[in-house]
Formats: sequence, C-alpha cells, structure tokens
Amino acid sequence: MAFEPPQRLIRALGETAPKGDDWLEKLPEAVRQAVALRELTVERVQVPGGRSSLVVLVRRADGTPAVLKLAPPRARPESERAALTRWEGLGAVQLLESDAPTEGVLLLERLHPDVSVRSLPEAKALLEAAGTLRRLWVEPPADDTAHRFETVAERTGRQAAAMRAGAETDPEAAPLVDAALAAREELLAAPPEHRLLHGTFRQSKVLAGERMPWLAVGPDPVVGECAFDLARLVRDRVEDLIASPSGASTTRRRVKRLAESLDVDQERLRGWTLFRAVESGVRARRVGREKDAELLLEFASWL
Repeated sequence: MAFEPPQRLIRALGETAPKGDDWLEKLPEAVRQAVALRELTVERVQVPGGRSSLVVLVRRADGTPAVLKLAPPRARPESERAALTRWEGLGAVQLLESDAPTEGVLLLERLHPDVSVRSLPEAKALLEAAGTLRRLWVEPPADDTAHRFETVAERTGRQAAAMRAGAETDPEAAPLVDAALAAREELLAAPPEHRLLHGTFRQSKVLAGERMPWLAVGPDPVVGECAFDLARLVRDRVEDLIASPSGASTTRRRVKRLAESLDVDQERLRGWTLFRAVESGVRARRVGREKDAELLLEFASWL
C-alpha cells in the first residue's frame, strides 16, 4: 500500500514533536499493521486531514465504510477513546471497537469527511454546532479508575506556564497574557459544574452523518465547566471577524447569544474565550505562525 502522510500533519507535528520523536517515521508501518489486523480495505488518506492525527478512509471486511485514525501519544488518543465510549454515539462519532487492540489506533464510524457544519451560513452553523456540543456535556464516568481525564485546571495550568514564558520575550502580548491569566485564576476559584467536555470544539469538528445530521469528531477531552468548551466556538471564523468593520461588536453579541442559548454564564464564557484566544495566539507566535498570532491577539483584545 503506497502511503504518504499529509503535509498539513507533517508541518503541525513538526511544530510540537519532542526531540527524538519518531512517530511519523513509523507511521507507514503502523498503518499497514492496523489495516491487516482489522482486515480493512483502504480507500484513501483524508487530505488535508488534521493537525494531530492521520485519518484513513477504509472499509471493513463486510463492506461497511469506516475511518481508521492513528495519533501519537502526545495527542492523547486513549482519552479520545474513553470519551467516545462514554458518549456512546450521542452527539459524537461512534467508536466501532470496544477494546483497544492497538494503542493509539481508533476505528470509527464513517461520517461525511468533507462536509462540516462550517459549510452552513454562519448563524445556522453556530446554532447547529452549539446544539451538538450540548449533547456532549455529560457527567464524567463514575468509575474513572481505568482512565482519568485531565481537568481544565491541569490543562490550563500547563498552558499558563508557557504563556508566562512567552510573555517575557513578547512585550506586545504581555498585557493580554496578564489579563488572560488573571481571568483564569478567577474562573478556577469557583467552577459551576463538573462535566466531560470535548476540549477542542469548533465548527470544523462537526461533520455530517447518517445516524444524526451532525456529529462531533476529534475530541481532546477534559473535565470541567461548560463555558471552557464553548469558548473555542466563539472565535470560529476569526479571520472573517477581523476583516469585518463590526468584528468587535459581532464578537460580543456572539458571546451573549451563545451563553444564553446554552445556559452558560456570559462573563465566564467571556473569560474563558479571552484565555483560550491569548493562549492560542502566544503559542502560534512561538512556533512562527505570525499571521495566526496577530489575528488571535487582536480578537482577544476585543474581549
């Protein structure tokens, strides 16, 4: 089987791979083994694909279409497996293997990989995405001994440390970093709920399906308050917001509308939106994606 990972995946993993990491080098053989073990027929690699995993469109031995997903350990694929098991296909793509014959490999139901909710007009897209996200906000598994999900406090704690380090060499971003870190401290003091969250939710993570019109894919699950999950959705289509003369007011209206539609506190949503935008902006600048950094930090300044 001829195989070449998508360039988007190669570039993204190159930005984050620890020194000496050889996951990409071993990927072709890992794909061959995963396909052979499950007696799959490969149709094609999904291109451009994601930034943290390889997605291969396959068919099972009985002809059923499916998706084979391979991800490096740092992408936390076993957390994704545990979350998908908890959701049982309600609002999210369905896991087709109950066990884990190969670590870091997931066999998933086939959705329509080229049709995301982002293809809808903006207002409709936000409505459908928010409705999908609501279904995912469930209680974490009562028995979490087999797999412990990371908490919002833990994840943002790592991010906060990197933000502080970045601000030391980036005076322009320092005031926004200070504001974002202050917001985080205040928000973590009294979280209103403890739910299983998607973790990296946005419009492009919601694909058209057969069982349900729209289903979420690609979670990086975390446990915490719902406003944290919704915050990433607020800045969807950020490039359009920045290009619009009414971008700042549109953003504030979006925060209000999403908070009201999903029964989330508006100020908490604003705070987490600020933190996540600044964190993403500082990280983009750190790896040389200057255009992305400028967009994100300007967006954050509106909050």
